Amino acid sequence: MAELLILLAGVAAGAVFGLFGAGGSAFATPMLALAGVPGVLAVATPLPALLPASIVAARRQLQNGNLDRRIAGLVIAGGVPGALLGAMGSRYVSGSVLLLASGALLLVVGARVLLPDPSGHADRAAARRAQPLIIVAPAFAIGLLSGLLANSGGFLLVPLCIVLLGLTAARAAGTSIVAAGALSLPTLLVHWHLGHIDWRVAVLFGLGMLPGSLAGNRVSERIPPALARQMFGVALVGFAAWFLAHQL
Repeated sequence: MAELLILLAGVAAGAVFGLFGAGGSAFATPMLALAGVPGVLAVATPLPALLPASIVAARRQLQNGNLDRRIAGLVIAGGVPGALLGAMGSRYVSGSVLLLASGALLLVVGARVLLPDPSGHADRAAARRAQPLIIVAPAFAIGLLSGLLANSGGFLLVPLCIVLLGLTAARAAGTSIVAAGALSLPTLLVHWHLGHIDWRVAVLFGLGMLPGSLAGNRVSERIPPALARQMFGVALVGFAAWFLAHQL
């Protein structure tokens, strides 16, 4: 029964990842915890499964033209050092705290995505895109959090691209998938070294995640950008509230 739950968790997380270009690893941790995987292992074990799904999804987004190469490069430049530091610091934080932090971040980010953009947002976002430091600095912070919480950071990168940089939901998804894949690699290596990955669970989870991400990606191509943003925010807030209530 536990194996089936892990497989289904992979399908669900993959569908979220394919649909929104983010959230796969962030949703995976609560799902695996609910399936009975211990806290620290539930946090880091989804990482190996994310890499194949990221490669497939990134290839599809490249074909669709949904990638801003400059922004992706700047995010990777800032995010990878942060991810390494965060992953190394995770040894000092308990599994239960990491689970609660994952749920709280989902809630906060989802709420911000749902808020309407203020007047003049498009012009300010265009000005911010022209300044590398405004992209690199928050990317470092996101990398730090993604390393600490052992996820790829996509559920934070998509709001960064939409809210701070003014990209469309589709372009934000494509850009974040490529950047998140780069951030997940050093995070995976450090958590593997720390013994935070259960490879049996990772394989089962990955078997479900890959087809789920392909299905989600196909559906995403038929959703208008404004609706995709609202769906992403509602999914984050709803799942985070339910998970936090379950943990507390």
